[in-house]
Amino acid sequence: MAQGLLTRLAQPSHFMRWSGAALPWLGGLSAVLLAAGLYLSFFVAPADYQQGETVRIMFLHVPAAWLGVFFYGAMTVSALGTLVWRHPLADVAQRAAAPIGAAFTLICLVTGSLWGKPMWGTYWVWDARLTSMLVLLLIYCGLLALWRTIEDPGRAARAVAILTLVGAVNLPIIKFSVNWWSTLHQPASILRMGGPTIHPTMLYPLLVMIAAFSVLGITLHLATMRTEILRRRVRTLAILEAERLDAVPTPQIA
Repeated sequence: MAQGLLTRLAQPSHFMRWSGAALPWLGGLSAVLLAAGLYLSFFVAPADYQQGETVRIMFLHVPAAWLGVFFYGAMTVSALGTLVWRHPLADVAQRAAAPIGAAFTLICLVTGSLWGKPMWGTYWVWDARLTSMLVLLLIYCGLLALWRTIEDPGRAARAVAILTLVGAVNLPIIKFSVNWWSTLHQPASILRMGGPTIHPTMLYPLLVMIAAFSVLGITLHLATMRTEILRRRVRTLAILEAERLDAVPTPQIA
């Protein structure tokens, strides 16, 4: 029953209906969470005893990193939906997720560099975590370029889905790079055996910011999916209109 409901909601016509009703609520919720998270992060959470005020970059850096990886995971699931189940909304979801995931990955890299300068003395090192995140950004850019290169939407969707699945190998590398290689980047401090190592006065504001970024990302994703569906409908109508005009016989001049 639950699967039937999910399948029905994933149909483009049903998706446009429920997503249109949900977007204002999601937008409002993301604004409230973001305001609360920024207040807690910059006015309530204490400065770190070693890093001082620079630790506040963490409240933007970590949520952005989480969403950069999350959206690629969502694209991987959508790629399976395109190749295995041939669901029309899977391709739309994948295409809408790519620019959003790329933007959050770029924010992660920029804020990480700004954080690295005072802590490590340099904006960039070829650290395993940093390098794997850079590879993620390059994969995002490659997928976006591939969509623009192939004109036929069906062929583009299948090609991008295959490349997305290949690129998914990078996700466990990103997650476990700090465990496999001892480099400058600190080990995992939230999702780890034994629980988080961050003090609650910083952990709770960080979790609120992660929730705010997550709701904001979902809101942007739904809005972009709706735009993509409308763009494809306009394209289909334009093709049908062009075919109709071609079928009209040209008047013969006596």
